[in-house]
Amino acid sequence: MSDSHLGTYGCHALELNQYLKSIQPAHLILNGDIIDIWQFRKNYFPKEHLKVIKNIIKLASKGTKITYITGNHDEMLRKFSPTIIGNITLVDKVILDLDGKKTWVFHGDVFDASIQHSKWLAKLGGYGYDFLIVFNQLINWFLLRLGKERYSLSKKIKNSVKGAVKFISNFEKTATDLAIENGYDTVICGHIHQPQKRMVYNDKGKVLYLNSGDWIENLTSLEYHNGTWQILTHPPYHKKESSIEVDDIEEINLPSLIASISSPH
Repeated sequence: MSDSHLGTYGCHALELNQYLKSIQPAHLILNGDIIDIWQFRKNYFPKEHLKVIKNIIKLASKGTKITYITGNHDEMLRKFSPTIIGNITLVDKVILDLDGKKTWVFHGDVFDASIQHSKWLAKLGGYGYDFLIVFNQLINWFLLRLGKERYSLSKKIKNSVKGAVKFISNFEKTATDLAIENGYDTVICGHIHQPQKRMVYNDKGKVLYLNSGDWIENLTSLEYHNGTWQILTHPPYHKKESSIEVDDIEEINLPSLIASISSPH
């Protein structure tokens, strides 16, 4: 999973917590932009968001291997990469051997020229996207009460603006061309918030391209089971979101936290 953007108004932390409670993975890969350090606000990190971190740590304490891959919104963590604390590993990319198939997993922002060369513009765009998501949530609040389906403004914009469509196409082509050139069977990215699963071919070979989507609009993750990848989409809450129980979050004690994720299982 990727792009939960904890600490922003658009994050669907309630649904993400429900998803994390429903799974028992041997290996959970967090593929970047999990905590949105770019837009971090001291006055906005609600309990639901903190509980996501708590649930991830709980999985680690029960024996799940956690790999946190850095993204652009949490790039501050790259100065600490690689780091291993018990079952939790912080890296910039990871290569897996899954049933004899070579799988390359990374966030994908290295292919985004706006981030590499105009970071201030990318950050400004991040704030604009966050505002658009909040405005979209207001629109959907009215649509649901009128008995109509949800509507995604950002998807409409991405699908309508030629530049956005071209960027996504170029991003996917760059990732898959490099993967084929380096002999990978599968390449997995995040970053562009576009869940995807498809086989890509060029004159040098083929590769399975996967994108985990996000927990802002699509509420998607990738799951690997019995040699097969699938995109899982979590349904959004339609009613009484505020009434959903949120467990009390105890103060995090660092020594006990490290002990819990480092203990053998």
